Amino acid sequence: MKSIVYQSAQAITVEDKALPEIGPGEVLIKVAYVGVCGSDMNIYVGVHPRAKAPLVMGHEFSGTIVAGHPTLPKGTPVTVYPLLSCGHCEPCLNGYAHVCNTLRLIGIDCDGAMAEYVKVPVDKVMPIPANLSLKLGAFLEPLAVGVHAVRRSGYKPGDSAVVFGAGPIGLCVASCLKYFGAKQVIVVEANPYRLGIAKQLGLTPIDTSKEDVRARIKELTGGVNADFAFDCAAHPSVQTVLMDVIKVQGTAVIVGSYKKPPEVDLLKVEFKELTMIGIRVYERRDFEIATHILESGAIDFDAMLTVSSPDKAPEVFQDLLKGTNTIKMLFKM
Repeated sequence: MKSIVYQSAQAITVEDKALPEIGPGEVLIKVAYVGVCGSDMNIYVGVHPRAKAPLVMGHEFSGTIVAGHPTLPKGTPVTVYPLLSCGHCEPCLNGYAHVCNTLRLIGIDCDGAMAEYVKVPVDKVMPIPANLSLKLGAFLEPLAVGVHAVRRSGYKPGDSAVVFGAGPIGLCVASCLKYFGAKQVIVVEANPYRLGIAKQLGLTPIDTSKEDVRARIKELTGGVNADFAFDCAAHPSVQTVLMDVIKVQGTAVIVGSYKKPPEVDLLKVEFKELTMIGIRVYERRDFEIATHILESGAIDFDAMLTVSSPDKAPEVFQDLLKGTNTIKMLFKM
C-alpha cells in the first residue's frame, strides 16, 4: 500500500508498505482523506517528544470499513477517535480519559492514516453519516477541537469573543462560536490569505500588521472588551495583549500549544478577576457535535480545505513549513 513515511527531520518518503494485519479487537480501514496537523509538522521538523521514525503519521482522517468490525458492514464510512488512553490512571477513572496521564495518539505513537490502509482499535471507530462527504469527514477531528474549546470555556450564546490565530484550529473555534450564537466573533491574524478566509466565513478580522489590536477590539465591543479571548496562535506576542482585550471577570482560553512557556501577566488576572482555562484535544461528545455542525451546512468549511496527492507529500510538507496559502491540507489517499 502507498504510504507517506516520516524518516527523519524534514525527510519524508512515499513508499510501498505491507498491508496492516489486524488482530482481535482491531479494524482495517481503507483511508479516503487524511489531514496534516500541527503536531504532524512538529514530527516533520524532528521536535515531537514521542514520535519515532520510521512512522506513518496521520490522526485526522476518514475512510471506509474493510474488515474486523463486529457490527459495521464493509464499506461503512467512518472516522476515528484517535486518542489512546491507559484506562487506569486517575483522570481515566474519573471520566477524563482525554487528559490521560500517559495519553497517546494514533499517527504519533503508532502508525496512522497517511497510507492507503490503517488498522485501529475497534472502540475508536466512529461512523460518518451517509450524507456527509468523506472529504469533510476528515475534518471532524480539528472541528472537534473547536467544539471542545467552546464547550469547556463556559461560553453562552450572546457572548462576544476574540480568537487569536486564523489557522485551522482558530477558524474552527471561531466558526463554532458563530454557529452557537456569539454576538460577535473577532479574529486576530497577520496572514492576508487567512484573514480573507475569516471574512468569508462571516467573522470580523483584525490585521495585526495594520491595526492596533487593543484599540480596535475596544472599538468593536463598544469600549467594554470581549467576554472571552481564545489563544489559538500559541505565539508569545499573543500573551502581551490577551489579558487586555478581555472585560473584567472575562475568560482567557488557551487552545494552542506553546513550544516554550510564555510570560503571563498574573497581575492582570488578579486585578480584573479573570479566569484562565486550558484546552486539550476533545471528548467523544465533541465529535458528535462536530458531526451535526458539518451536516447542517451552516458554515462553508470547504473553503478551508486543500487537497493534494500523496505522491507530492515531500513537497507539500516543505511548502507547509515555509508557509503557504493553505488552511488545512488533506491528502486524498
